[in-house]
Amino acid sequence: MSLTVKNISVTYNPINQSNIFTSGDFISGQVILHVAKDTQMQSLSVKIKGKAEVCWSERHGQTTVVYSDKEKYYSVERFFVLEDKTHGSEMLKDPSGQPYSSVVAPGSHVYPFTFQLPLQHFPPTFKGSVGKVVYTLETKLSRSMRISSKDKTEFHYVPRPDVSNPELMAPQYGTKEKQMKLFTSGSISMNINTEKMGYYLGEGLKVLAEVQNNSSRAIKPKYCLYEKHSFLARGKRKLHTHDLLKEEGEPIEPNSKKTVTKVLSIPPSLTISILNCRILTVEYRLRVYLDVPYASDPEIKFPVVILPPQPVSGATNSDFGICNQPPGSNMYPNPPPMAPLAPPLNVVGPPGQFGAPGYYGTPLNQFPAPGYTGPLGQIAPPSYPGPPGQFGPSVSHQSDPSAPPPYQEYQLYPQLPDHPEKS
Repeated sequence: MSLTVKNISVTYNPINQSNIFTSGDFISGQVILHVAKDTQMQSLSVKIKGKAEVCWSERHGQTTVVYSDKEKYYSVERFFVLEDKTHGSEMLKDPSGQPYSSVVAPGSHVYPFTFQLPLQHFPPTFKGSVGKVVYTLETKLSRSMRISSKDKTEFHYVPRPDVSNPELMAPQYGTKEKQMKLFTSGSISMNINTEKMGYYLGEGLKVLAEVQNNSSRAIKPKYCLYEKHSFLARGKRKLHTHDLLKEEGEPIEPNSKKTVTKVLSIPPSLTISILNCRILTVEYRLRVYLDVPYASDPEIKFPVVILPPQPVSGATNSDFGICNQPPGSNMYPNPPPMAPLAPPLNVVGPPGQFGAPGYYGTPLNQFPAPGYTGPLGQIAPPSYPGPPGQFGPSVSHQSDPSAPPPYQEYQLYPQLPDHPEKS
């Protein structure tokens, strides 16, 4: 910061205790500018952005290759002050409906703003090992012959839940048989089914296993829920898998048949599934297998889709702001206090004042989403994405034959093993 501009910051007002925004919500905040003397501004703006990006490097002999890609969802900038008004620049006005002055006196100045998030459903906020999905508010102050002053802050976004896809709520079935060799004789088989594919955070995942043990040894059913992060750039894929929980059942004696029910609790801290991003995915798998001594373990894998949390029923302002009200409704009669930066305080517009005419503009959902290559307004995939045959012919999903075609299939990328084999 220069000696003239002491500080510039952008903040927003939370709309719920979780501090999470969702599709269609209004996000209101303020740009706070503190200057030491009279200051002439060329422009002062606030921008809202949403994007995904991946970046990693690999060594190939003596060469290091960097793989990176970006996907932009939206970027909208509005101006409080703009001396060179270009065509299409959207100007914000002060609470009285008048244009802001390009000259400010010494002290602190507050510029309120409001955006409406797009109604389209974009990927949720996410940060992985080599990729992320971020949503930000940025402010920029430009002055003649001076370096621009900037600030930005991130906000947490989660799309609205949508369970209209019948495949998410349809049961899943899988079967597997194995003939024993070497140190074990006989055969084993298992029929596995789960109630559905889509689950909410903290929900119980019920697994019903029917195991026929015609072998000479006792076997034990085991369960593993793991996450799978895929990062895609320039035709390459970087894969990360991590076991989230493991549980096991009681041993099944030789020459016996047993039906076992197991309920796994979905950890409440998981990131919801990301299946609608071109350059990264967050997926989950349930792996059910039989622990067979001195032999490879037969296994069945099921896709698991973690859904956005449901809104609180009957709440006037839900956990995800679905009932968030537009400007003019005085949602914050007592806005959160802000620590004074330095006297005097020349408030250009009181923070939290939503009813001021003229200072908020067209909702973001009326703007195109530049750079977005997929279908807008689609939150849940009609079918689980991934290379065909990922789960083998033993897994089937009951669904409505009239359901829409699969959402997305990454056929351009090589099929890689999504979980290390047992050593």
